[in-house]
Amino acid sequence: MQFTGDYFFKDKNVCSIVLELPNSELGTKKVGIWARTVDKTEEGWVQVDRGGRPLQAVFLVGEQREAYLSGELANNDRFIGDFAHELEHTGGYTPENAKSVARKLLPDILSYDPHAPVRYPQNGRTLTDDVVNVFLSMYANGKVTGDKVGPHRDLLDEFPYVGPPHD
Repeated sequence: MQFTGDYFFKDKNVCSIVLELPNSELGTKKVGIWARTVDKTEEGWVQVDRGGRPLQAVFLVGEQREAYLSGELANNDRFIGDFAHELEHTGGYTPENAKSVARKLLPDILSYDPHAPVRYPQNGRTLTDDVVNVFLSMYANGKVTGDKVGPHRDLLDEFPYVGPPHD
């Protein structure tokens, strides 16, 4: 995790999906939100990614990564040990603390309570939340606190809120 100071994505576009709906459409209780990405292949539609929080798949490599990305939320418990192992070796967590953090990360959903202020990672996420910094700090057990990039600032005042693509 050696940041070079170069911002690779500076002139790149980020594919985004922004959904806007009133809190009343979600009901009055806390909800969990997640998404999945599917690709069309010769065999039909295949799930290739999923999650509610960014960067979760960083914890896994090889076959475990593929199983996680193509899997269902109901099967997340099977990955707690893998997540904990990565946290121990990358962040220097104790085995007990690593398992505790892994249990907080799984299932991979973004929790949202419509009665509380939006604040990542506790409650939902805004377009200006610097989610990478939060993830890096957790992943590295506070040894890395940011990527020196910052959140996007080229937002629009109205839907779809995400700034226009770069030329």
